[in-house]
Amino acid sequence: MEISVLDYDKKANRLVVALRNTDTSVVNAIRRIATDEVPVMAVEDVEFRKNSSAIYDEMIAHRLGLVPLKTDLESYSLPDKCKCGGAGCARCQVKMTLAANVQGPCTVYAEELKSKDPKIKPVFGKMPIVSLLKGQKLEIEATAVLGKGREHAKWSPGLVHYKHYPDVKETGEIKDTSLVDRFPKVFELKGKKIGINELELAKSNMTDSIDELTGGAVRVEDREKDFVMFVESWGQLECKEILESAAEIFGEKLESFQEELGKK
Repeated sequence: MEISVLDYDKKANRLVVALRNTDTSVVNAIRRIATDEVPVMAVEDVEFRKNSSAIYDEMIAHRLGLVPLKTDLESYSLPDKCKCGGAGCARCQVKMTLAANVQGPCTVYAEELKSKDPKIKPVFGKMPIVSLLKGQKLEIEATAVLGKGREHAKWSPGLVHYKHYPDVKETGEIKDTSLVDRFPKVFELKGKKIGINELELAKSNMTDSIDELTGGAVRVEDREKDFVMFVESWGQLECKEILESAAEIFGEKLESFQEELGKK
């Protein structure tokens, strides 16, 4: 399998890669491992010391669990693989607190969660947790742990999807000149004719609409052995970290499978 990066936008947390000379089973396995098996940090337990807001403890805990947290995979282990056996220690969990002086009227944001590890912090600081009215207070201690997306969506590192690499077949002349202005990256002038930039088309989500846009002048077919994979991170990990971790986990699973076969 040949892999090449088509586009990497760190600011938007989006990575597009081309996977060539492979098949759907392999690409889909990478996708599923990336979303379900690559671990990230998320709040699992919340201890409420004070909560006089209008929102139930359970709802606030749910909101905290869905706050994406920056994750350091080198410093932390999954609870079931930790030396403590999942009892809880500094190698598999981190404490986060909301100070007792937080009281209304105000909006409590994710950035107000203070972590004992500065590397583990909310990705989006201005994500609102709860609004407090005058005199209302909120004081909590949360515990964040590593987990996998197959256990709960809060531990999923991002959105990963793929499509076949497009193969452009021009069967006529594109007459709608406005396409160049409307979609300047995909449609381009080639001399006096309008053509399609195949690379930009592969990076876009326009493949299925090309036939209609061009009035049938262009037909797009799928390259059976070539794929385009899109990785959009929620921010806990960089896009490349997600794919690298997925590839490592995939390799471990194959090695484990090979070992089991050798025992038979």
